[in-house]
Amino acid sequence: MEQNRNVVLFIAASLDGYIATKDDSLEWLFQVDGEGDNGFAAFYETVDIVLMGKRTYDWIMEQEFQEFPYKNKQTYVFTRSPVTDTENVKFVSDNVSSFIQHLKQQKGKDIWIVGGGELLHPFLQEKLLDELIITVAPAILGDGIPLFKKGNYQLDLSLKKTKRFNQFVELHYEVKR
Repeated sequence: MEQNRNVVLFIAASLDGYIATKDDSLEWLFQVDGEGDNGFAAFYETVDIVLMGKRTYDWIMEQEFQEFPYKNKQTYVFTRSPVTDTENVKFVSDNVSSFIQHLKQQKGKDIWIVGGGELLHPFLQEKLLDELIITVAPAILGDGIPLFKKGNYQLDLSLKKTKRFNQFVELHYEVKR
């Protein structure tokens, strides 16, 4: 069967592999000199579905945005708790693998995994990722929320390209099949 869309992780991490501090802070990330939006707008145009975990969703909702930042995309939030859908978000407690296979069979643009480490773990274990775009910040946190949790999985990657945004370096990998 022809694959219509890719599942893509697009995320920033510290040089030592953390996506946030232990207390969910991203302050360290905003202290780094980037270039424009560090490629976000161009990437954002390539997706029409946004996936995130409940912890990431809660963090987004705590920020003082004028409106939901992914309003023009289909957004799904994976959660273990029963939560009522909103105007902008559908909450999902389905099996990750079967849910993703269903989405990939539909025609459309790519599917973006916003975060975080907890949601990413089953994608790695079940080899559901097609691409990883990791923007590395020149910061070492020493501890925090890891991008990749320890586990029994292995992905073989092929470097597709690199790009520099001032002090950030974007690494774009494809998963070898």
